[in-house]
Amino acid sequence: MWSHLPLDLLANIFSFLPPDSLARARAACRYWLTCATSYPLSTAASMVRHHQAWFVALPTRSHGLRCYLHNPNADRWHELSLQFQPEPTRPVATIGSLILSRPADSTALRLAICNPLTKEFRYLPQLEIARTNPAVGVVILGPAQHSPFLHFRVYVAGGMSAAPRGAATYVPTVEVYDSEDDAWRIAGPMPVEFAVRLTVWTPNESVYSEGVLYWMTSARAYSIMGFEIKSNKWQELSVHMADKLEFAALAQLDGRLALVGGRSGGGGACVWELDERHVWSLKEKMPAELGRRMLGGRASWAATKCARGDGAVCLYRDLGSGMAVWREVGERGRREWFWVEGCCSIKGKQVQNLPVKGVLIHPNLARAFFKQR
Repeated sequence: MWSHLPLDLLANIFSFLPPDSLARARAACRYWLTCATSYPLSTAASMVRHHQAWFVALPTRSHGLRCYLHNPNADRWHELSLQFQPEPTRPVATIGSLILSRPADSTALRLAICNPLTKEFRYLPQLEIARTNPAVGVVILGPAQHSPFLHFRVYVAGGMSAAPRGAATYVPTVEVYDSEDDAWRIAGPMPVEFAVRLTVWTPNESVYSEGVLYWMTSARAYSIMGFEIKSNKWQELSVHMADKLEFAALAQLDGRLALVGGRSGGGGACVWELDERHVWSLKEKMPAELGRRMLGGRASWAATKCARGDGAVCLYRDLGSGMAVWREVGERGRREWFWVEGCCSIKGKQVQNLPVKGVLIHPNLARAFFKQR
């Protein structure tokens, strides 16, 4: 009976399976393999509805082309080879099941899309203006028309470009890539002072909320710069307790901009939310016991990193130290804190502790995005 189900019905059933179970289902027969890998209803959107995001840890230094994934359904770590990539990369953002990345050993921006589970890698077209160290942000617009993935845009702001006589100059423009067009275009100018600050003080992590792309400066005291997509206008926001936070990161919770930070002087980690009056209000405190486990006897939050997405916030330090995760439980938007043990061994084999950059993805085994146009 199962081998004779219509593809659309079978694809809908498969959308409820976690990725590891779906991988086993693909091996049952050719009919199931076809359905699981290429049928349109096996979409990123359906995966988001039914399953928690997986944490992907990518080594930040040269430790071979590999990454480590945590499956929250089975509470299990996996090691995955990235030998299919032409060069080491570092993550910039996630787009459903895809990782947007850039070369790890170059300051010149060249963006690529990777699906680590299907072992596919594709460079995006070259930018209109060559840039080093610009800010990069992603806006997801919804399901794509001809792909089981998502329609998205990538915004690149600021950076430096070569100038006559060997000098370099800041680039006061914004470029945008549209996944439907597979092309870049100049979106418009930007204030030079914002271009300078985005280039010098801003890491690539961005958050999109209510029509605005936000970046946070990487230097204390922290501040936030925002780009209104429709109007091409720039704004600056203050950060709550900016001079007292030892680490700070932006997140999006229920459509609103949120701030995650750890306070100096023995203070704990908290989550604040920005309301419509642009006032920060306390939304959540990390339980004291989790805070002690996160710090691991240290007196500072300075080495803490944050991965966020799908309504979840994941705080970590390195591969082996464990993570504090704040995510939704149930159907009413209630969130709880959980502790996830670090990746110290896989299938009985010891794993070296490494400095990593973590992202959250929804694994998808479909392969349609990477067809050349």
